[in-house]
Amino acid sequence: QVQLVESGGGLVQAGGSLRLSCVASGSAFNNYQMGWFRQAPGRGREFVAGIGWSDVRTTYADSVKGRFTISRDNAKNTMYLQMSSLKPEDTALYYCTRYYAGNRYYMTSGNAWGQGTQVTVSS
Repeated sequence: QVQLVESGGGLVQAGGSLRLSCVASGSAFNNYQMGWFRQAPGRGREFVAGIGWSDVRTTYADSVKGRFTISRDNAKNTMYLQMSSLKPEDTALYYCTRYYAGNRYYMTSGNAWGQGTQVTVSS
C-alpha cells in the first residue's frame, strides 16, 4: 500500500512561482509512472503533467507547456512540479498520482492519489 503526500501549495501573485512536492511511502517508488492532476471549483479533474520511471519521458497538458516542469528523485521517493509564470486560471487543488500499471497519462482508474495541495494565484 502506498501513501502519497503533497506539499508546497500556497497563495502567489500572477507571474509568480511555486514548487510542489509529492512524497511516497509504504511502497516502492521506482518503476512507477507518476503525475499531477488538478481540480478547480466546478471543474472536473484535469491532467497537468506526467513522468515515467526516469526523467527522460515527460508529458504536459497544453495549458502548462513551457511554464511547468515535472521531475522526480527516486532516491528520495519524491516527485516535483515546478510552476512558473502562474496565472489565475492555474488556481486549483493539485493532486499527486501514482498510475495504475499500464495506464496512459490521462487515465485515472485504479490510480493511487494524495490528498491534494491548494494553489491559489491572485490577479
